[in-house]
Amino acid sequence: MRKFDIKAPDKEIQKDIQRKIDNLNKPKGSLGRLESLALQICLIQQTLSPRLNHPCHLLFGADHGIEREGVSVSPREVTWQQMINFTKGGGGVNMFCRQHGFKLYIVDVGVDHDLSAFPQIRNCKIANGTDNFLYGEAMSESQFERALDVGVQLVDECCAYGCGIISIGEMGIANTSPSSILMSVFGNVPLDECIGAGAGLDNTGIMHKKKVLVAALNNFQSTHDVANCGAETIIRYFGGFEMVSAIGAMLRAAEQHTIILVDGFIMTACALAASRLYSDITEYMIFGHLGDESGHKKLLELLNVKPLLSLGLKLGEGTGALCAFPIVDSAARMMNEMNSFENAKITKYF
Repeated sequence: MRKFDIKAPDKEIQKDIQRKIDNLNKPKGSLGRLESLALQICLIQQTLSPRLNHPCHLLFGADHGIEREGVSVSPREVTWQQMINFTKGGGGVNMFCRQHGFKLYIVDVGVDHDLSAFPQIRNCKIANGTDNFLYGEAMSESQFERALDVGVQLVDECCAYGCGIISIGEMGIANTSPSSILMSVFGNVPLDECIGAGAGLDNTGIMHKKKVLVAALNNFQSTHDVANCGAETIIRYFGGFEMVSAIGAMLRAAEQHTIILVDGFIMTACALAASRLYSDITEYMIFGHLGDESGHKKLLELLNVKPLLSLGLKLGEGTGALCAFPIVDSAARMMNEMNSFENAKITKYF
């Protein structure tokens, strides 16, 4: 696996940032979470005047071999149908990108359909979906590297465009299944606590999903020493191409000191996986929302992070992250547009 140079943001500037926050013309601490958010943003960008210029949203699409086991209520073809819908501006992700001024990149890294007739979709296809991890690894080492590089290249393109904040979404039927396993293995959480309804399974469907995923994990454990298994091996065995591309994008964004806006259950599972590769990466992440998928709350707790919103969302595509953007924008604007006590000629009373 390629190496990334990811270190926690330099804290040398932290006292200056906090001093500026405390000298804004407001009672100390009165803007609550916006103040801690502003501190994080400033540390990431190493400035007292942060900018969220040219926000970009990366939407990676791919299919999963495990879908063949009936672990999702949605059929496989919904992946490619939704990818085409995104090109027409009709998805939730399109609406929120328009609303908040994000440049949307739609990227095929492994959709089981020929999408070459749609030039709006970036063709980075590695294969027509991953292999079925019930019976073996989802992808080869070379496929893993290619998926990782797709994320890296997209982030580099965004940064060349002048992007200050990147959000990431996914489209891949059945991708709550690998996400649940990554949560279980990396978080040392019983698999039962990680599995939910996904796109709408009933109780019978959830029980079947659990049976399949328990068998898949048992098969993996029979051939791998999980305690001494590298994170890369675990991600490669269970992950989807869109998930690995998202991890690559997260790693590269952190390396570039770019703010990462994290979406719901699947992207948070990717964030957990990325943190097992480079532990400092979470300092570059802002977690957009607590989703309605079972296990997401526990997943956020494993990362010791607090989401900005709790709206009962579970759409995916990065929509929850995009919904949270105005709050991040407010924190940045606070640093740039609010007056200080001195400039406003107001007595500082604390």
